[in-house]
Amino acid sequence: MNEIDRSRAARAAARTRIEDTAARLFAERGFAGTTIGEIAAEAGLSKPMLYRHFDSKQELHLALLERHRDELAAAPIGELLHGEGDLEGRLTAMYDAWFAHVQGHPYTWRMMFRDTTGDPEVQAFHQELQRRQRETDMALLREFVPGIPEAELEPLGEAIRSSLHGLALWWLERPDRPREPLVAAMVRLTRGLISTVGHPGDGARATGRLDRTPDGTP
Repeated sequence: MNEIDRSRAARAAARTRIEDTAARLFAERGFAGTTIGEIAAEAGLSKPMLYRHFDSKQELHLALLERHRDELAAAPIGELLHGEGDLEGRLTAMYDAWFAHVQGHPYTWRMMFRDTTGDPEVQAFHQELQRRQRETDMALLREFVPGIPEAELEPLGEAIRSSLHGLALWWLERPDRPREPLVAAMVRLTRGLISTVGHPGDGARATGRLDRTPDGTP
C-alpha cells in the first residue's frame, strides 16, 4: 500500500470511529446533550481532526441518518424482491432482515426513530424518511394486494410503517427479547391485511417481483 492509499485508509477509519461514537452518544444523551468535544474525545481524536471530516454537529447527525437510512432500505427490500418461496416466506425474510439490522445497530436506531435535536433540518429529514417508507409500503400493497381501495393505501402504508417503528422502539428497551416473535407479529399483521382482499393474482404478483419500488424501508 502506497502513502496515498494509507492516508485514505486512515481517513476512512477515523471517519468510521467518529460516526460510530456519535451514534452511540446521540442515542444515549440526545443531540443537545452531546458536544463535539465529547465525540472527538471518545473517538480518540482532537476536535480539529473531527472538523476535518464534519463541519458541525448537525452535519454529522444528518450524515449518520442518511447512512443508516440507506443501509436499512437495502436488505429488507432485497429479500422481498429477490427471495425464493411463497409470499409469506419472503415477507418473513424481509421483516427478519429489517429487525436484524435494528438489532445490530441499537444506538443508531434510537437516533433514527427519535428526533431529539429540535433542529428544523433534521426534523425535515425525519418527515421525508417517514414519507419514503410509507410510499414503499403503499407500492408493495398495490403490487401484492391490488384490491385495496386507493383511498386506503396511504393510511395502511402508515399503519405498517408505524407498526415497524413502534415495535423497534419497544424492542430496543427490551434487548433480551428474541426477534422471532416480532417478525411473526408483523407477518401476521400483513397476512391478515392481505386476507381481507383475497390473494395476489398472477404474473408479477404471483412471483413476488417488483420492478420499481421507491427508496425506503418496508
